[in-house]
Amino acid sequence: MDQTTKPARGGRTALGLVGAAALLLLGDAAAAADKITFGTNWKAEAEHGGFYQAVADGTYARYGLDVAIRPGGPQVNHSQLIAAGRIDFNMGGNMFGQFNFIQNKVPVVTVAAIFQKEPQILMAHPGTGVRTLADLKGKTIFVSNDGRLTYWLWLKQVYGLDDSQLKPYTFNPAPFLADKNSVQQGYVTSEPFAIRKQGGFDPVVLVLADAGYDTYATTIEARAQMVEENPDLVQRFVDASIEGWYNYLYGDNKAANALIKKDNPEMDDEQIAFSIEAMKKYGIVDSGDALRLGIGAMTEERWKSFFEKAVGWGVYPASLPYEEGYTLRFVNKGHGLDLKKKLIGQ
Repeated sequence: MDQTTKPARGGRTALGLVGAAALLLLGDAAAAADKITFGTNWKAEAEHGGFYQAVADGTYARYGLDVAIRPGGPQVNHSQLIAAGRIDFNMGGNMFGQFNFIQNKVPVVTVAAIFQKEPQILMAHPGTGVRTLADLKGKTIFVSNDGRLTYWLWLKQVYGLDDSQLKPYTFNPAPFLADKNSVQQGYVTSEPFAIRKQGGFDPVVLVLADAGYDTYATTIEARAQMVEENPDLVQRFVDASIEGWYNYLYGDNKAANALIKKDNPEMDDEQIAFSIEAMKKYGIVDSGDALRLGIGAMTEERWKSFFEKAVGWGVYPASLPYEEGYTLRFVNKGHGLDLKKKLIGQ
């Protein structure tokens, strides 16, 4: 400390008084931060990384938010909790969830779509003639119950696949590894890594989104009442989350990954690194409309496109007012694009 800032014995310098005032202001700001609970759709993982980043690096705090991330899992139903007003924001899995809210007259609205592509894939053994989804006829396909009610309907319609090909997927890769003529569902960010570790090979990966399965994923859902009565809070949460995702993908994400591992001790650095690389490689977060409108982007055209597909599969009536289930008010503003340029050195 030099002589200009060193306080006189028994007194305070003007700088010291300013510093004390600043601390009081910071204390007041912290006390005034809006407390938010955000429920995710699974246990903590890199696929939630941008949200953990915004907690870890103080982005939420800078936006006046005190955010508690509540991990999901097989025994957690955050859709019910947001419907009941028990949590403030929810991470939607895909657009089916929002359509279900509308069909059941639950006042929940999608305010952003972090994943431009759902990471859903089908995996095949190399050297078995599978190069595209059109090559799946005659193959045994391991699909979960949720998959049968969602993307499988699209696969049957577009590629002429048949229910007789299906076998239940129980989230155990052993049956797939044992049958070289089989195909298994997964997420591009996780299951290929598991096959590499357990089977010793890299599977053929078919990303459904790249073939036209155009649902958004990892959406941010809010109660309609919050959107109407406190849009400033919604905007701050969306903007801070967007910045969190740019920093997580392109900046220093060590602190966020530490929080992920704290919330999910089963997660390790190798899996996290694989997931981050896959999100970048396949443009799960930062591709398509997000490249010009910013992460979180949504368009009326995408919502209409996927809804009309779902109607064609017989899942929803054409009269369902799907437009009531989303708002573009909080996205498509290019928020975070300058931050991305700074992070990647442009």
